[in-house]
Amino acid sequence: MGGSRQIPIANRVGEVTPSLTLEISAKAKAMKADGLDVCSFSAGEPDFDTPRHVVEAAKQALDDGQTRYGPAAGEPKLRNAIAQKLHTENNLPYSANQVIITNGGKYSLFTLMQAMINPGDEVIIPSPYWLSYPEMVKLAGGIPVIVPTAAAQQYKITASQLQHYITPNSKLFILNSPTNPTGAVYSREELTALAEVIVNNDLFVVADEIYEKILYDQAEHISIGSLNSEIFERTLVSNGLAKTFAMTGWRVGYLAGNEEIVKAMTTIQSHSTSNVCTFAQYGAIAALENPLSEKAIDEMLAAFTQRRQVMLDVLSSVPQLSCPTPYGAFYLFVDISETGKTSLEFANQLLEEKQVATVPGIAFGNDNCIRLSYATDMTTIKNGLERLAKFAQNS
Repeated sequence: MGGSRQIPIANRVGEVTPSLTLEISAKAKAMKADGLDVCSFSAGEPDFDTPRHVVEAAKQALDDGQTRYGPAAGEPKLRNAIAQKLHTENNLPYSANQVIITNGGKYSLFTLMQAMINPGDEVIIPSPYWLSYPEMVKLAGGIPVIVPTAAAQQYKITASQLQHYITPNSKLFILNSPTNPTGAVYSREELTALAEVIVNNDLFVVADEIYEKILYDQAEHISIGSLNSEIFERTLVSNGLAKTFAMTGWRVGYLAGNEEIVKAMTTIQSHSTSNVCTFAQYGAIAALENPLSEKAIDEMLAAFTQRRQVMLDVLSSVPQLSCPTPYGAFYLFVDISETGKTSLEFANQLLEEKQVATVPGIAFGNDNCIRLSYATDMTTIKNGLERLAKFAQNS
């Protein structure tokens, strides 16, 4: 037999960083399976069941024989429901043919990069960022341009920062509000200033609005594309049903925007995933159209609000830790730099010594912080924070 055979892995895979969130989560699950009492703050999904009426609608669709291939861009009824939702709730006058249904919100962004980005194109991403943004850009051959932001400005990019990072190769700006991992929410004034820079430099912006309904303290979600007709022409909206309706495993997301871009995405989708699971789309229609959905969202939000307050109260009493108040999503982005540890050291030692799972900030482009999710029960929150406080104070 010959020598060891080289496995032919494509170069592009080597450019992508594996997901640290999944890595930490897997480690925590393994420890739990070994019988250890692990308190996990790593989840990026609501810990609630999908609302009953959504489940029933999917069951009904199965009974009605909705089990075949569907159109690559999505079920027409769902595309209509989303266009209607965007129009009435977000003041975004998209038509149904400007909407594509994708396998989760994540795939809408991945496909968008494949449809828009050429090798060498620059995509501007504020840091801290959701960890998949830069990797999607790299997989499309683009260059992620990372713009660091500070806790003092609630980790939000300013118009002058955006302007500073624009070059002749800039093509797209990624805006996430409410934000993962920080929970920041952009105000109308901040969005107006950003929109002016985007329009003046003829950029496109993709607004990731997956957390739009999870808001606190009278915070208001504003879609950047609703500000005026000029920014609307340059806006693409990515969203999904995962967070708002506790439907993470259903994999139903969508993107709305320029019809030519949506057509290009549909072509890519037709050769990659075909269509989104047909009966899941009927569950999504019920989530968007059934009045019972509002009650389900309110119940989830009431729990998140209570948990958020408990976590902020405990953390404020630990001198080594600090974080801005989040006004959306279900995360706290906690600065651990006073402990002298990197985010990876802190997260690994915390997990090994105190059995508390968090996500190191380096995954989001900031090595001074860790992300805590409060999409978990109050017992876990109280026990986990007690352990975290002791660990930080002894660091």
